[in-house]
Amino acid sequence: MEKISKFIVKYRNKILLIAVLLLIPSIIGYMNTNINYDILSYLPSDCESMKGQKILDEDFNLASTGIMVTNKLTDKEVSSFKQEIEKIDGVKDALWKDDLIDLSYPKEMLPDKVQEQLYDKDATIFIITFDEDTASQKTMNAISQIKKISPENCYLAGMSAIAEDTKDLANTEMKRYIVIAVILSLVILYLGLESTIAPIIFMIGIAFPIIYNFGSNFFLHEISYITQALAAILQLAVTMDYSIFLLHRYQEEKVKSKNGNEEAMEKAIVATFKSITSSSVTTIAGFLTLCFMQLKLGSDIGIVMAKGVVLGVLCTIFILPSMLMRFDGLIEKYTHRVLIKEWHLIPSWIVAHAKALCIAAVCIFIPMCYFQTQVSQYYDLTASLPSSLYSMQGTQELKERFDMNTTHFILVDQDLEHKEMKSLVKEIKQVKGIETVLSYDEFAGGLFPTSFEPEAIKEIFNNNGYQLIIANSDYHAATEDENKQIDQLHEILHKYDKKALITGEGALTKDLITTANQDFKVVNIISILAIFIIILITFHSISLPIMLVCAIELAITVNMAIPYFTQTTLPFIAGIVIGTIQLGACVDYAILLTTRVQEEYRKNRNMNEAFRTAIGKSAPSIITSGLSFFAACIGVSFISQMDLISSLCTLLARGAIISVISILFVLPSMLLLENKIKIKKGGSRYE
Repeated sequence: MEKISKFIVKYRNKILLIAVLLLIPSIIGYMNTNINYDILSYLPSDCESMKGQKILDEDFNLASTGIMVTNKLTDKEVSSFKQEIEKIDGVKDALWKDDLIDLSYPKEMLPDKVQEQLYDKDATIFIITFDEDTASQKTMNAISQIKKISPENCYLAGMSAIAEDTKDLANTEMKRYIVIAVILSLVILYLGLESTIAPIIFMIGIAFPIIYNFGSNFFLHEISYITQALAAILQLAVTMDYSIFLLHRYQEEKVKSKNGNEEAMEKAIVATFKSITSSSVTTIAGFLTLCFMQLKLGSDIGIVMAKGVVLGVLCTIFILPSMLMRFDGLIEKYTHRVLIKEWHLIPSWIVAHAKALCIAAVCIFIPMCYFQTQVSQYYDLTASLPSSLYSMQGTQELKERFDMNTTHFILVDQDLEHKEMKSLVKEIKQVKGIETVLSYDEFAGGLFPTSFEPEAIKEIFNNNGYQLIIANSDYHAATEDENKQIDQLHEILHKYDKKALITGEGALTKDLITTANQDFKVVNIISILAIFIIILITFHSISLPIMLVCAIELAITVNMAIPYFTQTTLPFIAGIVIGTIQLGACVDYAILLTTRVQEEYRKNRNMNEAFRTAIGKSAPSIITSGLSFFAACIGVSFISQMDLISSLCTLLARGAIISVISILFVLPSMLLLENKIKIKKGGSRYE
């Protein structure tokens, strides 16, 4: 590392030039990285609903559909509007009454069942199918064009339309996220650093790994919109410490060095590399545990964020030294008073009340474990979006006018006889909450006049060995009623066809609930084990990792229990993501404090004094780091219109503050009591 540090200092200007040039391919890579706005597409491929989606896509070309609701348009105007939509690139077909029967045929002459399905007073609906899947760029572009040509009071509903609105909203808000995160982080850095210029240098420096990270996502082919929205903020929050470490060490070495700033920076790089690599390992491990989720969204977030931390370490070591040395004079010249200062009185109080603090922690932890399990969660992804969106208005119109909340796509064996299909459809209609049922046998069985030609819709309902039944439900996706309804449909279907499949938003969301609940247990256990092993290797102790992990788990539990008291419903992914990120990112504070305690004890051999000094000296670094994390996230939680993003950022921001409190007050109390017990038995952890 000493040879590398000499190389970095010697060729720092060339390294900086190369770093700037590397931004070009990174920006190109970022612009060519696909963004997935369909969270349901991250479900495991072996889920029944995903198998059904694959069949709908490959055999029926129905994996991506939308329902257009028109208001106050004549039949002729609806037909003309539909023809305009069919001309849009990416639209496969648009299906309405004029595809089934001559437009001149009065709607009043249609059978009552057909009228109910197609009309409600001055409103009517028609189905739009797309060439590609829900979240493809081609489908997004097609929906964007549909929105532009839609007459007033006409709305497109469906998952594809929701995904396109999510895209527009996320792209609009993402710039605001970064701006507010940078501004608030600068405020915290000004409070914690003497230099007025250094925070600006840090922000410019951290832009390099963030841009590299976004650019290298090109090799992943695509990332989710959640990852895109959170990646820059989390990378800023998690890796800012590394820049602070390097600056502080560089300033310290300059005072000692007799051979100028270059030697000081060389020594600073070596020392900083050791400290940030050891602290970053736990953060990287925390993110990578998300890869064990069955829901592939976890690996999406985990890989991108772990990669971001690695790039943050590398850029701190290779790029930041050049920037600090180039602006060295300005950094030293422009200074101000630091408001986040070393603690003097509080450490003595903590040491004196160590036992009481431990008892208080236990008394808080036990009930909070219960309250955490009582927090409500939502799995309906549309619930996180503003009701004013185009697609949400369409969804509301479908619900109010046509009693359609979700649509079940049921796939059964094509060899089922007409008699069996008729019986099956009859049973499906009797299921509570099912409003309408469409099948080929329904249309071909005399529902329309004899002039109607069933072949016009045969390809929609019969394909490649499967018959399609479309059942419209009055229940909303992710509700208990909807899930019970799907279970009841399964019971009915399996009497006729053991291999029958149900897919659509309701079934996909039901599988999402099952998968997420399993992931929560697995990922939390793996993340705790991973961090435990890393700390075990670092400190060569079994009890230390237990106490360090317990201190963070206390903070996580309190953080996740607070929504119970505020009556806040959390997105389903919150418990999984927050647990791993808060543990991986904030355990660094625990390691920093523990290492400082060991260092201080070796100096004076007085246990109480070692703890007082360690807490006082560590507090500014831990508080500055925690507040930086808080600042980067809290602004986003206030400005985001997407509840999913807002909720995650609120939890991350609050979790950082709670973690700082737990590490500075509870952890030293636990360590101190444990060491007093060891001393009574004739030994000490820090001998």
